[in-house]
Amino acid sequence: MTRTSTPPAGTAAPRRAAARRGRTAPEEITVRPVRRADLDHVIAIDTLVTGIEKRPYWQRVYKRYGIGFKGEQRWFLVALAGKRVVGFLIGEVRDWEFGSPPCGWVFAIDVDPAARQAGIGTRLLTALTDALRQTGVRKLRTLLSHDNTLILSFFRSQGMMAAPLIPLEMDVAP
Repeated sequence: MTRTSTPPAGTAAPRRAAARRGRTAPEEITVRPVRRADLDHVIAIDTLVTGIEKRPYWQRVYKRYGIGFKGEQRWFLVALAGKRVVGFLIGEVRDWEFGSPPCGWVFAIDVDPAARQAGIGTRLLTALTDALRQTGVRKLRTLLSHDNTLILSFFRSQGMMAAPLIPLEMDVAP
């Protein structure tokens, strides 16, 4: 990425504010596909955010989404500040499920709390939407808990709104 000595108009103040908070400015972030060596960092971010260490789960997710094969429409992306993983996103194209034409789905997105408010989540989501556009997909969807106001606010800030689907569930335990 090219750096200029004079920041574009309107960007100096947010970068200075991010620096004062000890956070990474958005222009210092790169997004790329996950590598096996990133998995411990992804697990650490998830554990920090959820309070639950789920290593076997993340190993399965990596096998399904992190080891890509040509032609698959799956993405496991990481955001890096320098060489440090500070966020991740997992998504894929699902077709014809729920009576819907092919659309993209975000299954997971998270940013290290110490690196939030620096545009990292936006960079990750933009990388996915760019990839979806290249495949001809026109919609992106996700599901989240109604009380997860942090991620709900993030997705709404990105232009997402209620979809024409109704999630239903039932208890299966006796």
